[in-house]
Amino acid sequence: MLIEERRQYILGLAQKNGRVLVEELSESIGISRITIRKDLDLLQSRGVLQRTHGGAVLPGNGALSDPSLQEKEGRHSQEKLRIATAAANLVQEGQCVLLDSGTTTTAIARALKRFSRLTIITNAVNIAGELSGTDFEVLLTGGSLRKNSFSLVGPLAEDMLQDMHADILFLGVDGFDLEVGLTTPNLMESRVNRAMVKASSMVVAVCDSTKFNRRSLSRIVEATAIHHVITDNDLPAETAKALQAAGISLTLV
Repeated sequence: MLIEERRQYILGLAQKNGRVLVEELSESIGISRITIRKDLDLLQSRGVLQRTHGGAVLPGNGALSDPSLQEKEGRHSQEKLRIATAAANLVQEGQCVLLDSGTTTTAIARALKRFSRLTIITNAVNIAGELSGTDFEVLLTGGSLRKNSFSLVGPLAEDMLQDMHADILFLGVDGFDLEVGLTTPNLMESRVNRAMVKASSMVVAVCDSTKFNRRSLSRIVEATAIHHVITDNDLPAETAKALQAAGISLTLV
C-alpha cells in the first residue's frame, strides 16, 4: 500500500466508524504506531481529522456536532444490530415501549417486529413509518419536525409525554459521561428526551462505546437516572466498572 493510499484508507475508516485508534490501525495495516501517528497528524493538518488521545475523530465530533440521520446510518452498523437484538430481549409481549429518535433506536424498532402486541410511543417520524406495517399501536408525540433527525420536538411533544406512561424507554445519546450525565447536541431534543425519561418505568441507554466519556451540548439527565446500558464490547473496562459501581446494569454485545 502506497503512503497516500494508506492515509486515504485511514480517512475512510474514520468516516465509516466516526473514529480511528492508533493501536488498531497499527495491527490491521501492519506498520508502526509512530508511522500511524504521523499519518494522523498529517490528516489533521489537512483539516479532515481531529487528533485525540490514542487516535483521531472526524473534525465535526465536538459538542456542537449534530450529524444527520443519514450520516449516522452507516457508522457502527454491526454494533447497532447487536445492541438492537439485546434491547428487544428486554421487551415483553403487550408492553408499552418508548423509542427516542436515532439510528440505534431505528434498529431496535426493526428488531421489535418479532412481537405481535406492543404499544410504541415515539417522536421519530421514520420509526413510525418503519412500524406502519405491523399490528402495533403506534403513537407519535406531535411537535415541530427536526429534519436533521426526523424527530418531533417542542412543547407539543413535551406536553403529550407528560400524559403518557411507558414500561420501557430506549434512549440513544450522543454523549455519556458519568460526571455530566447523558447529553445531546440539540437543546429542544434534550427537553423531549428528559420528558421521555420521566414517563418511563425503566430507562435503557443504547449507544456504541464511542459515545462514552464524551460530552455534547445539552444535558438530558444525570447518569443515575439510567437503569440499564446496552453497548458494545469495546467499552473500556474502567468505564464498565464505573457504570456498575453507580448501580447501572450493563449489557455488552
